Amino acid sequence: MSYTPTYATDRAEIEDLMARYLFALDFHDADAYAATFAEDGELDWAMGVINGREAIRAEAASMKAKMAEAFGGDTQLRHFVTNIVISVDGDRASTRAAWFEAMNNGPDGSPAMGSFGHYDDELARIDGRWRFKFRRINNEFLEGRQAGPVNPVTVMDQIP
Repeated sequence: MSYTPTYATDRAEIEDLMARYLFALDFHDADAYAATFAEDGELDWAMGVINGREAIRAEAASMKAKMAEAFGGDTQLRHFVTNIVISVDGDRASTRAAWFEAMNNGPDGSPAMGSFGHYDDELARIDGRWRFKFRRINNEFLEGRQAGPVNPVTVMDQIP
């Protein structure tokens, strides 16, 4: 008997991928972070565009130091994803999802809101597993990285 994926299973697997990505980011696990991308995946984030899984792994390995420089060495970040919209077409998918981060650098180490934005993703099912082919991280606090006035889901719905 062969397995035929359904939208529900695809959605669950894609949401799992998104969560694994964030756990890897927050716990500075460069190998797990890179594993969420296809071999030829592309990451477009605030520090530039990175092409290929190995280059993404190297970039992820440097993120801890970059975040410590930006936020302070004792700051812990925790990222969250919400408002997930997923469109699946066979072995390809597109997602748009809101993200935000919390950190422990409020008064007396209390939690504080960090940044927020949304992801624009293109995914592929490779060897039975979903991977990011392209991920753009839009960040509402950084010039040139904001979403702009157009609903990103509406734009997603117009992509053939």
